[in-house]
Amino acid sequence: MATTSAIPPADMTLDELKEALAPLLGGHTAFDGWSEQALAMAAAELGVPADRARIAFPGGAVDMIDAWFDWVDRSMLLAFPPERIAAMKIRERIGELILFRFQLLRPYREALRRALATLAMPQNAIAAGRLAWRSADRIWRTAGDTATDYNHYTKRAILIGVYGSTTFVFLDDESEDMAATRAFLARRIDDVMQFEKVKARFTSRAGRRPSLSRFLGRLRYPN
Repeated sequence: MATTSAIPPADMTLDELKEALAPLLGGHTAFDGWSEQALAMAAAELGVPADRARIAFPGGAVDMIDAWFDWVDRSMLLAFPPERIAAMKIRERIGELILFRFQLLRPYREALRRALATLAMPQNAIAAGRLAWRSADRIWRTAGDTATDYNHYTKRAILIGVYGSTTFVFLDDESEDMAATRAFLARRIDDVMQFEKVKARFTSRAGRRPSLSRFLGRLRYPN
């Protein structure tokens, strides 16, 4: 998926250049890894010097992966405007958002495999966690989530687990129309929905239990 920017590559700022190069990286990193060679080929495809492209990614491979994942996120946001999301139920929203990402990445599965291997290195653990959280947060926000309490964090943590485990199925999925990935994702979402039902019942019961703090409050401020 090539860049659609109307700005000539030679006139781009470094941030604009990074954004323009991001969708091109997957087509080259499958063969050369997340390396300077792959970046140079993406730069040649865009029509900018390799030296300038390297300046846009001072963190090397991790910066390149960061930009590539950001491109996936931005593509998802564009494909699911609020009016499209509004017509779906919550489980359908999450499922469709994740499946869209896999469909976008399907031609670049080897690049994704190499990206995950890079992020799995101990020195990249913090960056891996940050990128996983960012994608989970953007998926939930696109789905319309506005939670600001502890649910904000639990939803994203659970989604990271669902998305991560489904990704490993996707990487080896040779079935027609990603049937294996779709089935696995559906089962995982079912598990999450069951968990949410149990949590809701527990929270409701907890709210009806006698509360020492409420009792003391009534003693202090009787109605």
